[in-house]
Amino acid sequence: MGVSTSSPEKGIRLVTVDVPPVNALPVDGWFALADAVRTAGRDPAVRCVVLAAEGRGFNAGVDIKEIQAQGTSALVGANRGCHEAFSAVYDCEVPVVAAVQGFCLGGGIGLVGNADAIVASEDAVFGLPELDRGALGAATHLARLVPQHLMRTLYFTSRTASAAELHTHGSVWRVVPRAELRTAALELAAEIAAKDGELLRLAKAAINGIDPVDVRRSYRFEQGFTYEASAAGVADRIRDRFGKEGR
Repeated sequence: MGVSTSSPEKGIRLVTVDVPPVNALPVDGWFALADAVRTAGRDPAVRCVVLAAEGRGFNAGVDIKEIQAQGTSALVGANRGCHEAFSAVYDCEVPVVAAVQGFCLGGGIGLVGNADAIVASEDAVFGLPELDRGALGAATHLARLVPQHLMRTLYFTSRTASAAELHTHGSVWRVVPRAELRTAALELAAEIAAKDGELLRLAKAAINGIDPVDVRRSYRFEQGFTYEASAAGVADRIRDRFGKEGR
């Protein structure tokens, strides 16, 4: 359990998250994920990274119970850990393919929103339930997946969008049955990994360089409001309600 890496095919590094029951990562989990992705990208033998998960869903965000138990120190740690993990995916020296099943919520949106390509299972849903959980953030990354007004509606309502909907917007490459997800992601990764490794790294840097939004700065701006909500006591009130309702 935790974060593991493997090399299923030549030129491909598979980074897998397995943190039962819902892949809600504690602070150290976000940093471990960042380290795994960065290490994979720095390996000259790697030409594509596949980010995947075991279990019911891809990612349920931060571990709210850890924040409730440890308070400000865990909140700051989660903020920094998420920033590191999201940045690691974005800055990875080679393309990153996200293989998404089940729920992709909160911090999961930060990961896939910064990935280079997304393959999803038919049961995958994407959303930011932040307003229901006493947090703010990752609108930066949701805006990379859906049009502006849909992003705002999803954000303010805490609703989710299906993999099929994201496919119509062009942000999800393929939608496949869950049993075929890993194979489909590896097939896309293999197609990418067949390119020249040095040129792939130059291409990744070039594409990042023409992005219209600085995702690192934009996300850090959002995180400031998460901290403000916590300092004002708003976040604790909502997190306590979330914990009691078990949602």
